[in-house]
Amino acid sequence: MSNKLLDKINYPSDLRKFKKSELKTISDELRNELIEVVSETGGHLGASLGVVELTVALHYVFNTPKDKLVWDVGHQCYPHKIITGRKDKIRTLRKGGGLSGFTKRSESEYDPFGAAHSSTSISSTLGMATAKKLANDKNNVIAVIGDGAMSAGMAYEAMNNAGAMKSKLIVILNDNDMSIAPPVGAMSKYLTRLLSGKIYFSFRETIKLIISAFSKRFLKTAGKAEDFLKSIVTGGTLFSELGFYYLGPIDGHDINNLTTILENVKKSNHDGPVLIHLITQKGKGYKPAEDSGDKYHGVSKFNVVTGQQSKSKSNTPSYTKVFANTLIKHAENDTKIVGITGAMPSGTGLDLFEKKFPERMFDVGIAEQHGVTFAAGLATEGYKPFAAIYSTFLQRAYDQVVHDVAIQSLPVRFAIDRAGLVGADGPTHAGSFDVTYLSTLPNFIVMAASDEAELVRMINTSVNINDRPSAFRYPRGNGVGVELPGISEVLEIGKGRIISSGKNIGILNFGARLEECKKAREVLKKKGITTTIVDARFAKPLDEKLILEVASNHEAVITIEEGSIGGFAAHVTKLLSDRGFFDKGLKFRSMILPDKFLDQDSPNEMYKKAGLDSASIVEKIENVLKSNVVIAKNKNLY
Repeated sequence: MSNKLLDKINYPSDLRKFKKSELKTISDELRNELIEVVSETGGHLGASLGVVELTVALHYVFNTPKDKLVWDVGHQCYPHKIITGRKDKIRTLRKGGGLSGFTKRSESEYDPFGAAHSSTSISSTLGMATAKKLANDKNNVIAVIGDGAMSAGMAYEAMNNAGAMKSKLIVILNDNDMSIAPPVGAMSKYLTRLLSGKIYFSFRETIKLIISAFSKRFLKTAGKAEDFLKSIVTGGTLFSELGFYYLGPIDGHDINNLTTILENVKKSNHDGPVLIHLITQKGKGYKPAEDSGDKYHGVSKFNVVTGQQSKSKSNTPSYTKVFANTLIKHAENDTKIVGITGAMPSGTGLDLFEKKFPERMFDVGIAEQHGVTFAAGLATEGYKPFAAIYSTFLQRAYDQVVHDVAIQSLPVRFAIDRAGLVGADGPTHAGSFDVTYLSTLPNFIVMAASDEAELVRMINTSVNINDRPSAFRYPRGNGVGVELPGISEVLEIGKGRIISSGKNIGILNFGARLEECKKAREVLKKKGITTTIVDARFAKPLDEKLILEVASNHEAVITIEEGSIGGFAAHVTKLLSDRGFFDKGLKFRSMILPDKFLDQDSPNEMYKKAGLDSASIVEKIENVLKSNVVIAKNKNLY
C-alpha cells in the first residue's frame, strides 16, 4: 500500500516538516498501515488504533527523543514504532529476531522506558522529570496511560507524589472506556457503578475519609459523597486535589484541536504536573474492531476486508479452558468456591465461571496486590478462593503472598496460568519465576501440571487443601490430548508418579516438558540408553522417597523444569546433598531456563534456545553419562 505522506516519514523530525493541516491525512495513512501490519503479524490492534492521532500529535509537538515519551503497558505503541525509525522493520513485530510488541529501551532511543505490565508510566516519568530538574534540563516528560491502567493503585501513588513534589510532568489519560475487561477498566462506568450499586454504599463513607485526608477545605465544598464521585467523572476534581492541573475531557481524535492543546501545554509556565484527559475510541477506524466486544485488543493474523482472524485449529482443549470447566464443576457442588482475577477474566477462563456464578466471580481490576489480600480475607471466613493470575502478574503481589497468605497459612488457591515461555509477548510475560518464588515459602504446596489430566487432578486436590496455601501452574496453549479424569480424582500431597522405568538414567520432570522427555526417551532407547521418567508433580513438598529411590538406582539423575534457577532443581539438589549422594559419586544435572531474559519467538523456538527441547535433553544425558570428572586437589583452589 502506498501512503503518499507517511512514506516520507521515517522519524519524528520528518513529521514536523509537514503543515498542521496535513496531520489528519498522515493519521489516516498511519491507521491504514497499522491495520495492514497487524493483519500480518497479529498483536494488540485495538489500543494502537485508538491512539493514532495522539501519537502523531505528540511527536509533532514535542521534540522527541529529547522530550521523553512513555507509553504505559505498551499495547498502544505500534504507531509510535512506525514513525520512530522502525517502519522498515514493523512487519517483524513480535517475531523472532524482530521488533518487540512493547516499548523496549534497547530497541530505540525513542523508547525511554520499557513496559509491558500496567501502570508504571507515571512513576517512571516522575523519576525522569526529577532527574531533569536535578540536571537543570528543561525538556519535557510525557506519560500516556489508559483508563484501565488507572485502576491500579500504583498510578495514584505516583500522582500523589508528583503533586506533592510539584514536578514538571505531563500525564495524558487515554480514556477509551475500555481496558481488557470493560467493566473494571472503564473509569466512568466503574464510578457509575459505585454511585448506583448497593454493594458500594459503604464506599461513600470511605470516600469521606479519603477526602478529609486530602483537604479539610475540599471536604466542606464537596458535599455528599455522590457529588464528589460525580465530580470525578465530569470535572477532574480528584486529579486537581492530587495536585494536577486538569484539562479535559478532550476529543482524542480531533487532531487539530489536540495539537493546539499540546502546544499550549508545552508553552505553559505552569509550576507542577498537568493531566490531559482524552476521550478516544479503542479500535477507531476499523469497523470489525469497533464492533468487536474486546475491540480487537489482542488478535491473531486476520483478513483485512472481513476482519476474520486466523485461529489455529486443535482437537484438544486449552489448559485455561480445562481449568475453568473443572472449577465450574466443583463450584456446582461447593458454594464456598469463588474465583478472583485481576482484569483478565477471558485470559484466565473465569469469564466462563462468571457466566455460571456471577455472584462468586470477582474481577478486582489491575490490582494484583489487592486481589491476593482480598482472597486471604475470603479464606479467613471459610471460603475457598481460587486466585487465577498469570505467573508474570503474580510477581506484582509477592509481598501479599508472603505476608497476608503464607505467614497466616491461609488456604488461598493460586491458579497460575501462562507458566513457562509464552512466545510472541517475550520476556515480560514469560512465567519463569513462580516456582522459585513460591517454593521458598513455608506452608506452601507447589504443583505443576504435566498435561491437562494432571491439571484436573491438581485442581481437585487444591479444593480439599484447607490448612495452607497451594498453587498449581500450567502453560499457555492446548493440552496434549489425554483423557480427562473426573473431579473426585485427587493426588496424594507430595507424591509423584513413575512414567517409565529404565536402568541408566533417572529423569525427574516437573511440569509441561514431560512430552519432550518422552520424545528424548525414544531417541535414547535406540542408542541403548534406558531411562526412568518421573513426573514429580510437586516442587513442595518433594516426593523424597521416590527421588532418593531414583538416585539410588541410576548412574545419573537429571531434573527438568520450565523455570529459573532456585526452583524444583534447587530443592532436589539440597535433598540429595543432605543425604550424601554426591559424596557417593552420583552424577547430577539440572535443566532449567537460562539465566537471561529470552526475546520473543515462537514457543518451540524459545524452548530450543532455552535448551529444554527433546534434542537438548538427549544431548545433556549423553554428556553426563560420558563425563568422568576428577576433582583436583589443589590448595590454590580453596
